[in-house]
Amino acid sequence: QAQLVESGGGLVQPGGSLRLSCTASGLTFSSHAMGWFRQAPGKQRQFVAAVVASGEVNTYSRAVLGRFTISRDNAKGTLYLQMNSLTPDDTAVYYCAARRVSDINGSLGPAAFDFWGQGTQVTVSS
Repeated sequence: QAQLVESGGGLVQPGGSLRLSCTASGLTFSSHAMGWFRQAPGKQRQFVAAVVASGEVNTYSRAVLGRFTISRDNAKGTLYLQMNSLTPDDTAVYYCAARRVSDINGSLGPAAFDFWGQGTQVTVSS
């Protein structure tokens, strides 16, 4: 059974950086497109970024474009999210997710992803 475990969250000051990691097991990691989502209190889960199985193509939400970078190491079975220039609006629980397919074509809402981690809290505050 697929299992995704996020790590790297925490408290950071505005303008700071964090790198999230997501370690996968129980699936052939290199065959799956992967993504990051986030959910702030009282809000719906929101797409952040996604990357194809090979790692060669990615896409970002407008809210994070230019500040966040998604990457993956297929040899290690690990997905990353480098977050820079963080603001309080980035405060949320961040989730790692996997698709059954290798591409990131079409809609990339939560329903497009099949496996989910438990999430890691990111709080941006002074």
